[in-house]
Amino acid sequence: MLRNVTVTRYITPLREGGSLPGLVEGDDLGTYVLKFTGAGQGRKTLVAEVVCGELARRLGLRVPRLVTVDLDPVLGLGEPDEQVQDLLKSSGGTNLGMDFLTRAIGFDPLAFEVGPEEAGRIVWFDALINNVDRSWRNPNLLMWHGEPWLIDHGATMIWHHHWPGARTSAAKPYDASDHALARFGPDVATAAAALAPLITEELLAEVTAEIPDVWLADEPGFDTPDALRRAYAEPLLARAAGIHERIEGIK
Repeated sequence: MLRNVTVTRYITPLREGGSLPGLVEGDDLGTYVLKFTGAGQGRKTLVAEVVCGELARRLGLRVPRLVTVDLDPVLGLGEPDEQVQDLLKSSGGTNLGMDFLTRAIGFDPLAFEVGPEEAGRIVWFDALINNVDRSWRNPNLLMWHGEPWLIDHGATMIWHHHWPGARTSAAKPYDASDHALARFGPDVATAAAALAPLITEELLAEVTAEIPDVWLADEPGFDTPDALRRAYAEPLLARAAGIHERIEGIK
């Protein structure tokens, strides 16, 4: 399971994201970007972050380390911003944190170069998880120590918002025409040859096991958290085999 920390100090909101993540300090003295169960799509956003972040890590892509974060809503009592106060109060319990990459800067496709091989791996991965939020308008990539790091996977796997249609949704092509790395000639075929064989039932079981049970409870149509974990794995396993042939918008 993901390592667990407890929030000891709320530092500041990060207003770049629509869900208003916050910068916090944990009881391990680490600094984390905290995403709240009480924000936006709630726990489903956090599930997507865990599945995609931990899958990316196992595929050799750079992602900030994830932790589960215990939050006491009492921390919201002294917060002067009413919106932040409400968010803290509604997010007591288990939330999600990711390492804060100090001095990282946002990726600009006109200012940085990414080779075709690495661009291909990232585009293939985004096609796998159906990431609609890595466009040139909003790359959700950070440059840290001269390398691109992937962040913000909450808007992926849109099929998990409507499980009865998940199989049909997951079978759709991926439009990469606006992808932040489309201009770098991503070598998707080479990426697929290297990464697709790694997407196995065992790997996906390992990844989905990282999701806290509390985020999977009471999902309509599923009797147990493990049944829902299998539902997360199945579309990814099916999609991995041939998604490289259904990526649209790149040469």
